[in-house]
Amino acid sequence: MTFSGFGEYAIDFFDGLVLDNSKAYWDDNKETYLRDVRAPMEALLLALEKEFGEGKVFRPYRDVRFAKDKTPYKDHCGGVIEKGRGGGAYYVQLSPEGLMTGGGSFHMHSDQLARYRASVDAHGVLLRKIVDKLVEQGWTLAGDVMKTKPRGFADDHPHLDLLRHRSIYVRKVWEPDDVLHEPECLDRVRKSWRQLKDFNAWCEDHVGVSEQPRR
Repeated sequence: MTFSGFGEYAIDFFDGLVLDNSKAYWDDNKETYLRDVRAPMEALLLALEKEFGEGKVFRPYRDVRFAKDKTPYKDHCGGVIEKGRGGGAYYVQLSPEGLMTGGGSFHMHSDQLARYRASVDAHGVLLRKIVDKLVEQGWTLAGDVMKTKPRGFADDHPHLDLLRHRSIYVRKVWEPDDVLHEPECLDRVRKSWRQLKDFNAWCEDHVGVSEQPRR
């Protein structure tokens, strides 16, 4: 399948799911999800594979085993191309809010976090330069951020704001528009991911893949 944009009813599907996150709604509208959401997302990742690597589409089912919110389905569809767990990733997501792209280290295990903080301490100037450029290009810096400082670092550390991150990534959002349903949506994602190459390279070099076993 060649990517030609997300289907006509892609956003409508998620709008309805937000209002009625039930198996009955899912069963009644599964064909719309497969046709207008999942199939285009798979085609989008396939079109980007040669430049960025092999991707995967996340399952639509929520893990509710330990969650207070027991609604069964995710209110978005995400796709990712990653360099292992936390070592830099390219992300794309479709939701009622529109299209989002992102990149970075979305989750860090303890060994990755230790490497990240050591690298920020020693090479924070480079990361700062990369992040500042992305912010100028319209990206938003995000992640799990401590309210206090991590142990072992001075209160006046020049990169204390970066050291507080327990995960670090950037994201950019486009509200629903005509481009979402057109082939040009591919160019939008490709262009945004190209802007992330230096950031993901830093994550790959200084955070890397976790050496801890999967749980």
